[in-house]
Amino acid sequence: MSSNLILITGATGKIGQVLVQHFLSKGYSVIACGRTLETLEHLKNSLSMYSTQLFPIAADLSIDDGSHRLLQVLKQYELFPRYLINNARNSSYLSVCEDGFVARSNFISELVLDVVAPYELTALLVDSPESRIESVVNIGSQYGIVAQNLSLYNNPLLDSALHYGVAKAALSHLTKELAVRYATRNIRVNCVAFGGVEGRVDESFMRRYAELSPMQRMLNESELSAPVEFLLSSSASAITGHTLIADCGWTLW
Repeated sequence: MSSNLILITGATGKIGQVLVQHFLSKGYSVIACGRTLETLEHLKNSLSMYSTQLFPIAADLSIDDGSHRLLQVLKQYELFPRYLINNARNSSYLSVCEDGFVARSNFISELVLDVVAPYELTALLVDSPESRIESVVNIGSQYGIVAQNLSLYNNPLLDSALHYGVAKAALSHLTKELAVRYATRNIRVNCVAFGGVEGRVDESFMRRYAELSPMQRMLNESELSAPVEFLLSSSASAITGHTLIADCGWTLW
């Protein structure tokens, strides 16, 4: 196993899969954490050439003891990561009522998965006697920096989930708080706020998005890994508590 062991939550999602494949290709060993065995098995099969470097683990971080359970599994298999990427997502929490109102259950669930779970997992890993954590990157969003531009959406009430941006803004601030608390332990905590990524929307949406973006386009998958890898690496040794915005200029306007 490589000494560069990295834990990636939300490993079976769009961004997660890109990150898993990238770090495997760079020689890292990757603990890929996802909610279901089925999606993890699919990920494992698609990356069979890296079978000795990939460690899929099923864990639901949205439940009360989800982070504790994951930590116990890591200890059981003696997997002690140097790096952590908090990327867990559940798009079902983004649903809203017909009038755009966000149900309390969805609001709380989004906050738990975007803010509470990254806090819990990071703290548990750092405080573990076996801890080797050196660097943490939280995956945020441009909507944690600015409010959503409602003109982007055909149906703003249903398509622009208010609580998503609120949770991502809280994640950005959590990044600062954890950075302060772990600075004397030589552990850096940073965040990457991504803009919209191609591949999940139709051509009409992409055109509207381009009109609102200084670079006149969305991100493509090939641009996702570099900002994360940089913040994890020793090249960013003086950077902590920072939210790096990779959004093709979206937040400039």
